[in-house]
Amino acid sequence: MCLILVAWRSHPHHPLVVAANRDEFFARRTASADFWAEQEPPHARNGGSLPPEGAHPGLGRPGAGHPQVLAGRDLEGGGTWMGITRTGRFAALTNYRDPARQRTDAPSRGALVADFLRGDEPIDAYLANLVPRAGDYNGFNLLLGDGEHLFWFSNVSGDPTELPPGVYGVSNHLLDSPWPKVAAGKAALASALDALPDEAPLFQLLRDDGVHPDDALPRTGVSLDWERLLSSAFVRAPGYGTRSSTVLTADAAGRVTFTEQTWLAEGLPGGRVNFSFDLTC
Repeated sequence: MCLILVAWRSHPHHPLVVAANRDEFFARRTASADFWAEQEPPHARNGGSLPPEGAHPGLGRPGAGHPQVLAGRDLEGGGTWMGITRTGRFAALTNYRDPARQRTDAPSRGALVADFLRGDEPIDAYLANLVPRAGDYNGFNLLLGDGEHLFWFSNVSGDPTELPPGVYGVSNHLLDSPWPKVAAGKAALASALDALPDEAPLFQLLRDDGVHPDDALPRTGVSLDWERLLSSAFVRAPGYGTRSSTVLTADAAGRVTFTEQTWLAEGLPGGRVNFSFDLTC
C-alpha cells in the first residue's frame, strides 16, 4: 500500500477501521482480494499469469491454500500488501521511498504480510523473529494487529511500537510523518467515522486526487514532477497509479467487512469485491 489510514479503538462500535490505497505499476500482475482457498487464483488483473515456480513458496500454487486469509495477491513478488484472517489477524505494509537505498536483490516485502496472516504466532513473537533479519529487506512500514493489539514496525527507524487508541496514517515514509496527504487523510478519516457503517465517505477520501503545493512536498530522492504526482492520496501517473482502494471495518460484535475497489489506468473504475464475515476464535 502507499497510503494506510487506521482508526484504532477510536469509535465506540468499530474498534478497527482501515482505509488504504495501493499504488503500483499497472503492468504488475495482481489478483483481486479473495480468501486463499486451496487452489490457484482463478484470475489476475491485467491478464497476469501465475508466478514461476520458486517465486515464493506457498503462494499461488495448487494445494497451497490458506482459506482463513482474505487478501489480494502480488503474482510477481508472491506476497500481499494488506489482509485479514477469519480470526482477526490483520497486516498491512507500505514501502519506504528512498531510491538511493533500493536494492534489487532484496526479498519481497509483501511476504512479511503474507507470512503473518498465514501463521499463528503472537505479534510480539513474530516481530522478535523479524527484527534481526529486517535489514535484509528494502525499507518498509508494517502494521500488525490481532484484535487486541496493534503494532507498527519500520526497518528504517526504531523498534516495534504498540499503538495506543488513535487515528494513524502512513505513506512511504514513517508512521504519521507530516506529509500533506497523510495529514489530510487522517483528518478526513476522523470525520468519516461519524458516518459509519456507511463506507462512502471512506472511499471518497481515498479518491482525493488533489496535488499539494510544491513547498509542502517531501523530498524523497525522486524528481519534483514525481513528488507532485505522488503527493495525492489517489495517484494518477503514466503507467503507474492507485490500483486499488480498500476499506476494512471490524465492529464490536466481531463482524468484519472488507471492500476492495480496483482501479484501471487513468483512474477508471474496475471491479469491486465485498466480503462480510464473523470473526472466529
